[in-house]
Amino acid sequence: MMELPLMELVKRAQRGDAAAFEQIVRATMGLVYSQVVAILRDRQKAEDATQEVFLAAWKGIGTVKEVEGFASWLTTLARNRALDTVKFEGRLKRKEPRDGNPGLGSEESPAEALEKREAMERAVRMLEGLPEDYRRPLMMRYLAGCDYETIRRALGVSDGALRGQLARGMAMLRERMKGMTKFE
Repeated sequence: MMELPLMELVKRAQRGDAAAFEQIVRATMGLVYSQVVAILRDRQKAEDATQEVFLAAWKGIGTVKEVEGFASWLTTLARNRALDTVKFEGRLKRKEPRDGNPGLGSEESPAEALEKREAMERAVRMLEGLPEDYRRPLMMRYLAGCDYETIRRALGVSDGALRGQLARGMAMLRERMKGMTKFE
């Protein structure tokens, strides 16, 4: 089956074409997943939330007025779903009984877990500070674990352009990390 441009697929999906929506999902899966995993920092939760995003997208695709803005609408939907998950989990944690043994049964100490989470948060903050042309492919590659072909198709760029974006983005990150202390 021939792959159509994203805008044409969106128009078809708005008319109820489920096959067109499936192509949209395949083309944008890495983009959505990278947005969600960057916020949730948990692959299983991110996979679940990504499925929920696409379900909501299918239900709401008819509300997209500017077809050219579909990718932005979809990433906003993904970000909001991930933030909703974080808020919901925060409410659940506040309701859990405290047993005084937060590290019991885990392989890493609470201090190690905290340090790892803080390092991930710093990395994500640095990534979020990059221009979008570099941030999106880096998040898809290193946070979502997408392969080059998936990223290339989701972003609509050539292989050479993608590799250039990844290389320049990594160079920007390295430059920003140069004078950074462990506790910034």
